[in-house]
Amino acid sequence: MLAFALKRFGLAILVTLTVSVISFSLLHLSGDPATAIAGEGASEADIAAITELYGFDRPLVEQYSDWLWKAVHGDFGQSYYFRLPVADLIADRLSVTMTLGLCAISFALLTAVPLGVAAAVRPNSLIDRTALFLSVAGQAMPSFWFGLILIVLFSIKFRLLPPSGSETWRHFIMPTVVLGYYAMPAIMRLTRAGMLEVLNADYIRTARAKGAGAGRILFKHALRNAIVPVVSLSAVQMGFMLGGSIVVEAIFALHGAGYLAWESISRHDLPTVQALILIFSCFYILFTLLSDLANAWLDPRIRVG
Repeated sequence: MLAFALKRFGLAILVTLTVSVISFSLLHLSGDPATAIAGEGASEADIAAITELYGFDRPLVEQYSDWLWKAVHGDFGQSYYFRLPVADLIADRLSVTMTLGLCAISFALLTAVPLGVAAAVRPNSLIDRTALFLSVAGQAMPSFWFGLILIVLFSIKFRLLPPSGSETWRHFIMPTVVLGYYAMPAIMRLTRAGMLEVLNADYIRTARAKGAGAGRILFKHALRNAIVPVVSLSAVQMGFMLGGSIVVEAIFALHGAGYLAWESISRHDLPTVQALILIFSCFYILFTLLSDLANAWLDPRIRVG
């Protein structure tokens, strides 16, 4: 297990360095960064002063090494638009996105896994058809439309929940449902397919023949093996939620890191975009690493591969 963990950790470091190179390259692939900072109508003297101030005239390798060293120590430079340290800017917004992402993936798992198990235990039953309907609806409905429907029902008509903001836990209920419902169909379908395959396996029939109880067969023997791909998918979904929550945060006026990414892209605030890409990628890599370790613990055959 230790060798497997070290191998996966080394691979995660390699991927992180690759992402850092891509993230750093954004600043220069988009044109002359000094001109972008100076804005339209800037004189050559202004551009030259900015070039000297930010060190854009130095070799790229030297600039990358300096940027990466500072990034490792939490210094992502100054935001061109907000005129604030990028690290402080992201720290203020990241807690909102992390809270939303964790709540959404918890909601998706707590609804999709039991539903997938129940659908597999009783295929072609009413609960199976209901699960199929919910998964199709979740994939078909655009998140912005679903969010607006919830606002009309629970904020305007029944006045049960606040439509926007992030001050209390009640502000996160509707965004959590919208973001979690988007992730639920894939988890439910994978759980159902995995359970159907496992429940027809020889070792399950052997366990039944030996007189093992239904609960023991279902939760100890079947679910433990069927849940392995669900763990990997959940890690991917969590990474997607952190980086792809822009629409949901915009609908419910949650000023998180996703909304900050949209603001920064639209205003060409490249240092903030660079930092957000690197941070979101690091979270994605971390969740993938944790899912690999969890899968190796659940299924020892993975350590051999």
